[in-house]
Amino acid sequence: MQAQSPIKIACIQLEPQIGQKEANVTRSLERITEAAGRGARLIVLPELCNSGYVFESRQEAFALAEAVPDGPTCEAWLEAARRHDAVIVAGICERAGDALYNSAAIVGPDGFIGTYRKVHLWGAENLFFEPGDLGVPVWKTRFGRMAVAICYDGWFPETYRLAALQGADILCVPTNWVPMPGQPDNMLVMANVLAMGGAHSNSMYVAAADRVGVERGQPFLGSSLIVSHTGFPLAGPASKTAEEIIYAELNLSDARSRRVLNSFNQPLRDRRTDVYDEMLGSGVKRGWY
Repeated sequence: MQAQSPIKIACIQLEPQIGQKEANVTRSLERITEAAGRGARLIVLPELCNSGYVFESRQEAFALAEAVPDGPTCEAWLEAARRHDAVIVAGICERAGDALYNSAAIVGPDGFIGTYRKVHLWGAENLFFEPGDLGVPVWKTRFGRMAVAICYDGWFPETYRLAALQGADILCVPTNWVPMPGQPDNMLVMANVLAMGGAHSNSMYVAAADRVGVERGQPFLGSSLIVSHTGFPLAGPASKTAEEIIYAELNLSDARSRRVLNSFNQPLRDRRTDVYDEMLGSGVKRGWY
């Protein structure tokens, strides 16, 4: 009998305003309510969606940061998760003592689930944030096993592979995608291509929620999307310029039960680890595939 893990997923594409934390959180809660009202039980929001992204100084970033999960933003998202019986993954500027992290808070109906800290920092983020020190954890939720990555993490195949080999059914991606050099106007943005490739190579769903707009001269790409474990989009890419919510109904168990490509090939099983190292380090559980 085919195992079933049906769920409706929403990626909320927003335009946060730098420094307007209260208004940004209020807007996120309005859109969470809208998505939950349409049946979404896993809801992904953009990177740093409570604070904005283009900080002028570390002092500005520090002033907008807060503790996870004890700060007011997480408390608001926790209440929303309980009220809507949903898991919420949302980007947040995290303060841990004197350290700052570009993080994602993962909250659910039963409370706080975990924190993900961006491993690969992009551009001026290196001036404000510490590189993530929590690795690529996988959390077991009532809906399935999930991992999280943030924006530039998606440029590294190791991110998808570490999540997949630890049993993740889905990778949730709060992101602030920016234009890449040489991007042709008539093609998908590079971030979409990478998300599709990572999903296909690891038989794992990917749900990426981007932001839109221009902040202090920096344009963002929108183009949020939800990708099947096959690598093909189930929803999106969304608008490049407008706020939008995209939805997909899927069965998370398919990520593991249907990952064969044909009678002979299954990408995770076919890895030649006698030729190259798994690059996973220690402490990673084996045998999920």
